[in-house]
Amino acid sequence: MKENFIPYENPTYETEELKKIAAEFYKQMDRRRSVREYSNKPVPKEVIQNLIMTASSAPSGAHKQPWTFCAVSSAQMKAKLREAAEKEEYENYHGRMSEEWLADLAKFETDWNKEFLEVAPWLIIVCKKSYDIIDGKKKKNYYVLESVGIASGFLLAAIHQAGLVSLTHTPSPMNFLTKILGRPENEKPFLLIPVGYPAEDAEVPKLERKSADDVIVWYE
Repeated sequence: MKENFIPYENPTYETEELKKIAAEFYKQMDRRRSVREYSNKPVPKEVIQNLIMTASSAPSGAHKQPWTFCAVSSAQMKAKLREAAEKEEYENYHGRMSEEWLADLAKFETDWNKEFLEVAPWLIIVCKKSYDIIDGKKKKNYYVLESVGIASGFLLAAIHQAGLVSLTHTPSPMNFLTKILGRPENEKPFLLIPVGYPAEDAEVPKLERKSADDVIVWYE
């Protein structure tokens, strides 16, 4: 065995069981939707920690793990984040966004009001780190966007797997998050993800995902 290596351990499955597992996971994930209407029902901190640690199990460039997950449940902090986010979103909807962009968003019936930022029991702000500071020195990270993007995908899947809902919120520009959260200069916000239970009367737009023929090109 190679030095500093350990045996790989994970179950494998024969063909029929493999087909069943893959199909069931696809069906489950195909039910995942972005939700903007939340219940204020509490979600235990332990659950959020496990969801985040699932995200942190994602692969990353040179195993640098260039991410920080800020988990916010403080009502005061959520109110500050909402106020700042809505200020940026108002500017987006009133001049920053192109007419084409606004037209593409029309089917979601959304605007600059972001009530969910206070109603959802948790907000997870995913931060990317282009470098780490170790012993006072900058240490470069690699493939940061790719790595943090994969980790965010893991997080969304874990949230759905737990029976909770989420939304990938990007109130661009997001510099206000760094300031309010007091994050260091090597961290930049990547996504703001509200997490919780759906409101009892929650609705989502009637949308269709692209078919396999639209997204897969086979080379056999």
